[in-house]
Amino acid sequence: MNIFQVILLAFIQGITEFLPVSSSGHLILIPSFFHWQDQGLAFDTILHLATLLAVLLFFRKRIFLLLKSFFSRKKDEELLKNRKLAWLIIFATIPAALLGFYFENYIDLYFRSSKIVAFNLIFWGLVLFLAEKYSLKLKQKKELKNITWKDSIFIGLAQALSLVPGTSRSGITISTGLFSKINKKDAIEFSFLLSIPVIAGAGFLQIIDLYKNGLNNLPLYLLIIGFLVAFLSGYLAIKFLLKIVEKWGFLPFVIYRFLLGFLILILIAF
Repeated sequence: MNIFQVILLAFIQGITEFLPVSSSGHLILIPSFFHWQDQGLAFDTILHLATLLAVLLFFRKRIFLLLKSFFSRKKDEELLKNRKLAWLIIFATIPAALLGFYFENYIDLYFRSSKIVAFNLIFWGLVLFLAEKYSLKLKQKKELKNITWKDSIFIGLAQALSLVPGTSRSGITISTGLFSKINKKDAIEFSFLLSIPVIAGAGFLQIIDLYKNGLNNLPLYLLIIGFLVAFLSGYLAIKFLLKIVEKWGFLPFVIYRFLLGFLILILIAF
């Protein structure tokens, strides 16, 4: 890998990890388009750790409250609500963790094609569009503190589907949150909080693999550059998403998914 590849892939990972456009889909398409070799496990691990740091830093106040409530023995009402939210996040992580553990190799083998990415970009883009339309019609919406165990199960099962490239973890969890009558802002925040154990778990498993297999001879300075680019772009992507959705909703991302999906299908056909 050269420095251009590192910067481009790290930027794409950071931006698309949190925007509802599918990071895995882009990381399949970009190397395929340029005919690049696989970037290797070490680089993937660094990118995961960088995006994890970005979301931890952005939501540091909320995360501190969740951790405080989780380990506190007090029965203060606010602490109890945050403790319930912490358990809901853990509970909603289980389906994706189990599916990833048992079927990751199968998914990598049979679902990493450009055609599948294209169809998923279009289909789940349509689902996001319908979810927002449904949410706009609601007169009453739930806040983060009022999310139920049923909502958590629903969103957790949806998150498991995001292991298929082109789906988008943030896109499908936000869509499910909107269908669960959670307001737009809190559906986004719950999606981001839910990404923390998923990204951390993936990074941990990759670190174990690295320990067994080595660093693939990728220079340290390229790993550092990749980490910094993915961290900065990931942090900015979170801020960007919140501002875009506040002003224009999810329509810009839906249009992008449609255009990219149909473009891929056209390129495949010709």
